[in-house]
Amino acid sequence: MSVDLVGFLGVVLVAYVVPGPDFLVVVRSATEHPAKGRAAALGAQTGLCVHMLAAAVGLSLIAARSPAVYDAVKLLGAAYLVHLGVRAVLGARRAARERTATRKAAGQDVAVDPEEGTGPHEPEKDDPARGRWRSGFTQGLLTNVLNPKAALFFLSVIPQFADGGGSASRQIFFLGTLDIVIGVAYWFVLVAVAARLRAFLARPEIRHRWELTTGWLFIALGVGVASAA
Repeated sequence: MSVDLVGFLGVVLVAYVVPGPDFLVVVRSATEHPAKGRAAALGAQTGLCVHMLAAAVGLSLIAARSPAVYDAVKLLGAAYLVHLGVRAVLGARRAARERTATRKAAGQDVAVDPEEGTGPHEPEKDDPARGRWRSGFTQGLLTNVLNPKAALFFLSVIPQFADGGGSASRQIFFLGTLDIVIGVAYWFVLVAVAARLRAFLARPEIRHRWELTTGWLFIALGVGVASAA
């Protein structure tokens, strides 16, 4: 099996550097907690594994040739992005109201725990670490599984770098696995960088603006995807 690795690596690096929904999910999760960021990264790459396997067995081809299926997946993905955005915006506003009420009652600022931030979180009653991991992984997974562009990448872009001979499924699997491994390394570096901003983002006013900004970005992405369906 002979593939164009140099050309493929160039395309993959560009695809990861250009921000998308998974970029927002991973960075936002990392600023809440590094472990949640890593979980979101693994979830995002697991979502790509789903598309890779689907492409290898031809399921993505069926979806790509059916406009109804393609549009349905796009709308589901758009709805999920809007859901994440609305949760972030409402969580930021709720946290701001709570801080204001506490300041009025106590006459002083409220300390913010940098480990938790002020944004919305999944329930973590029994095991905070497990709750963070589950929340991050789920968000990353659904963001990419419900992204039909990821499916089309494996279906239409990856085969362009195969040699045209041998098993198409085997070559898609090889290049897809390489893509996912590169992605894991890229996301983990990004998580390490984003995690260094946690102390800065832990400041109540800064955190409030960050939650609102990322929330509205998620909503804008979701609306954009839905309008293109």
